[in-house]
Amino acid sequence: MKKPAESLEVDDVIEKCLEARGTKPGKLVQIAEGQLKALCTTAREVFLSQSALLELEAPLKICGDVHGQYHDLLRIFEYGGFPPDSNYIFLGDYVDRGKQSLETIALMFAY
Repeated sequence: MKKPAESLEVDDVIEKCLEARGTKPGKLVQIAEGQLKALCTTAREVFLSQSALLELEAPLKICGDVHGQYHDLLRIFEYGGFPPDSNYIFLGDYVDRGKQSLETIALMFAY
């Protein structure tokens, strides 16, 4: 029997993800599996509801490949401002090489 899906607490996910700020690269972020599943489900619903062509308003910061480098992502947000106070567009390659790909995409989905 399948257990019911956990409800998403997005602010808690963001808070957990940001606990790694100011620490040595490689510090693991502890997010409950149920929260990750709920986050992915919600992100999927948002993506499916949007047009393939997004109309964005300036100003926004254009960022290249993150490659799962979680501390680099945190540094980008620290320098440029954290969402929703600053707007970003990331061009791809979010999770393919870094050791903290899960943390990287979780924070991006949560914002």
